[in-house]
Amino acid sequence: MKNTAITKEVQDGLTPQGVLNDLLEGNQRFVNNNAQALDNPSLISQTTNGQHPKAVVLSCIDSRVPVETVLDQAIGDVFVARVAGNFENTDILGSLEYSCKVAGSKLVLVLGHEACGAVKAACDGVELGNITHLLSNILPAVKQSADEVEGEANSSNKAFVAKTVENNVKLTIERIREKSPILKEMEQAGEIKIVGGVYSLHSGKVEML
Repeated sequence: MKNTAITKEVQDGLTPQGVLNDLLEGNQRFVNNNAQALDNPSLISQTTNGQHPKAVVLSCIDSRVPVETVLDQAIGDVFVARVAGNFENTDILGSLEYSCKVAGSKLVLVLGHEACGAVKAACDGVELGNITHLLSNILPAVKQSADEVEGEANSSNKAFVAKTVENNVKLTIERIREKSPILKEMEQAGEIKIVGGVYSLHSGKVEML
């Protein structure tokens, strides 16, 4: 069980690649049923007056992908921004900028997942209340996949959905760099990495793109 929260001194000594390796090692522990970061109540008092997370994860809201659990991270380890379809918008960009520029995180991980319901709905052109606007953020990935995958361009085509999940992560990363000069400059300076991966509902494993 993890007993010590991340301090500013520890955070300052982390590298973007080291943080990525740490998250992937945590995911491997999760897959192997050997998780170590079961939250220790002592971490509550250690983080009451401040936090120094090593990464920020932009993920889907899917209940089957609890980010801290599948990456084996504890209280104070990671920021998590969640929205159906794991895309960026102004508020999420601000959250990512806060995580890295203000709070010192070294990594932005955009985490999609297998058989994403939001992606499937975008593939099928679903229109329903505010969901319609939400899905419009995923349509660029749908259109790109239609040019890359044979067969029907809808959710009945598993290969099409899988490719759209990947393209949605990749396009989100591109837009983060395009829309956030702060994060782009930090990445170019080697202060952070911006990376993407896809979580498998079948295996529990995160595959980097």
